Amino acid sequence: MQLVFSDAQYWEDFLPLTFTRPVAEMRCGILTFSERWQKILENTDVSFFTENYLQGKFKNPEDVESLFLVTNFLPTHTIVQQIKDLQLGEALVYEDELIAARINMKGFSLNQIEKMTDIKEELIFFKKPTDLFTYNDKAIDFDFELLTQGKTSQELSSTNGFLGDKKDLFIEEGAQVEFSTINTKTGKIYIGKNAEVMEGCNLRGPIALCEESKFNLGAKIYGATTVGPHSKVGGEVNNIIIFGYSNKGHDGFIGNSVIGEWCNLGADTNSSNLKNNYASVKLWNYRTKHFEDTGLQFAGLIMGDHSKTAINTQLNTGTVIGVASNIFREGFPPNLIESFSWGGFKDDERFKLDKAYEVAEKVMARRKLPLTDDDKAILKHIFDEY
Repeated sequence: MQLVFSDAQYWEDFLPLTFTRPVAEMRCGILTFSERWQKILENTDVSFFTENYLQGKFKNPEDVESLFLVTNFLPTHTIVQQIKDLQLGEALVYEDELIAARINMKGFSLNQIEKMTDIKEELIFFKKPTDLFTYNDKAIDFDFELLTQGKTSQELSSTNGFLGDKKDLFIEEGAQVEFSTINTKTGKIYIGKNAEVMEGCNLRGPIALCEESKFNLGAKIYGATTVGPHSKVGGEVNNIIIFGYSNKGHDGFIGNSVIGEWCNLGADTNSSNLKNNYASVKLWNYRTKHFEDTGLQFAGLIMGDHSKTAINTQLNTGTVIGVASNIFREGFPPNLIESFSWGGFKDDERFKLDKAYEVAEKVMARRKLPLTDDDKAILKHIFDEY
């Protein structure tokens, strides 16, 4: 059966991270929401119900009977079974919001639903960017069990120091971990296929280092941290998520943050995650077009895809950076940096679209991936509309 992953009402709340992807393609824990549900439901026939300008890259649903699913929550075993047991015309509702339904996508309408069942269990639901790092420990635990059940970890090399229970460490095939300290007393640690933990690193779980990614020499990694595939991280990080294909390769601190794909943080880039007066942090909300109180004392950086910082960049607590921005001017940039900013300050000129294509092509070629026409169309829409 076709899985239809729906953005429902959440897409705008996750901007700028969702400018370039559906909600289901965000990463939290070890997996993206899409990957997690494909694994849970043992089904890879996936399409997306998302913004029109994204549908060129992300497959449109076919007009067939489908499981329509809002993906941005962690299910219990009971709810997974309820989803699998849904019959045509039935749906599950959580806090007055539809989260799963079995319907026919031909002539799509929620009026097809004849029976709604309220979910009474409390779920971990991700409704805004800060939820991704706030609940990342829970997502790492969930994915760790999902991915490692019935499998055997590689042995940890004797060159390493280890604290905790070995059952909370999993090292996939081809991964290398040497002369580092690994602590699972505070959470599980997952080292993905062909990933590398270079010498002198200090890892304090929960941590997920995904496929082909690296912790550079001497990195200090506090949980709950996820580094998506094909990324490099050095320096010090605490409770961050990198979706993938991005680098923070050098010294500098980033904490309580979410960074998209194809980003690069220059050497000694630092992001404050705590205000001097210890007040709760406000973040820009693209839906309300205001800075909204997160209720969090710790919140650092939310960075959209293809954005870059120069060496020695200093970012304020609660900074939001759009897509394809370049931050390089002297001084602290503002808490909101627009997409395609050339400099990082409010009145700076815009990064020209053809130059953005050119840089993206070079960056992606390093990972042997093309910048497709669909990718260009998405970037153009963001450039024109936002």
